[in-house]
Amino acid sequence: MPEPQLIDPYNRRLNYLRLSITDRCNLQCAYCVPRELLPKLTHDEILTYEEILRIVQLVVELGVTKIRVTGGEPLVRKGVYAFLARLTKIEGLEDVSLTTNGVLLKENLHRIKAAGIRRINISLDTLKPERYAQITGHDRLAQVWEAIREAQSMGIHPIKLNVVALRGINDDELIDLARLSLTYPLHVRFIEHMPLGDARLRAQSPLLTAEIRKRIGSLGKLHPVQKEILDGPAQRFAFKGARGEIGFISAISHHFCEQCNRLRLTASGQLRPCLLADHQVDLKAPLRQGGTDAELAALIRQAALFKPHTHTISDCRASGKIAGQMSAIGG
Repeated sequence: MPEPQLIDPYNRRLNYLRLSITDRCNLQCAYCVPRELLPKLTHDEILTYEEILRIVQLVVELGVTKIRVTGGEPLVRKGVYAFLARLTKIEGLEDVSLTTNGVLLKENLHRIKAAGIRRINISLDTLKPERYAQITGHDRLAQVWEAIREAQSMGIHPIKLNVVALRGINDDELIDLARLSLTYPLHVRFIEHMPLGDARLRAQSPLLTAEIRKRIGSLGKLHPVQKEILDGPAQRFAFKGARGEIGFISAISHHFCEQCNRLRLTASGQLRPCLLADHQVDLKAPLRQGGTDAELAALIRQAALFKPHTHTISDCRASGKIAGQMSAIGG
């Protein structure tokens, strides 16, 4: 393996790329989609799979070992399964995973597994069909749950359920969602809502990790779970005797910036050193203008140097609100 070459000014090794392959989605989640719908990227505006793979090859040579494929909803992009198969074969990658809303998952699980994907994150903010339709704009809860159960039966593990905790919307279900980890080998991860862009969801007092932990405490004591080398920022716990785990991603209340190892590549070819900052480096233009691998690698290193020490958002009223839309960045 090459020596890591993506070191930011604060001596953090950047070895994790979040890779958005489309800004399109088959749901319209209230915390993701802006109140006034923005035009979607045209075919020419998004990176081709060949362009993405070239960038991935370069970042791997610079020390990236972990990639998560995101969207929008990645499974709506034509040709995604062949792309995933090529991506997982890149030498030097130790982990390639997928984040999906699960709507198209069940009928495509065999293709996803055959492509080499072994870990999947699925967005699931409620267990109530009517509320699911309210949050996402579509009544798809039943098919998402069927996909989760089918993925389990196929031996895909871990399956992580991403729950965005929303005060006044799904906070009455926190215990029911956490209880899933008792019955099923699922990793239920509660995520603090991050105020990005101009989403449909109106800002309220944020529901933070300390309050979430207190609310689900009636299920029992949470015991810490040892983190693994390729783990993300979630703090891992489990109830005694549980088949699964509980995780907390506390981007607002407890910044994990000092351990952040991520870069993000948008579907339009912008390399972002921080989700919660608007600075980005354009890779698409030089890529299409005949830029050499050395020139592109220099731009990737430049993005690493722009990574801030910490983000400035502390709550949903923060003056540091990010202009970029979650639907376009890829989370």
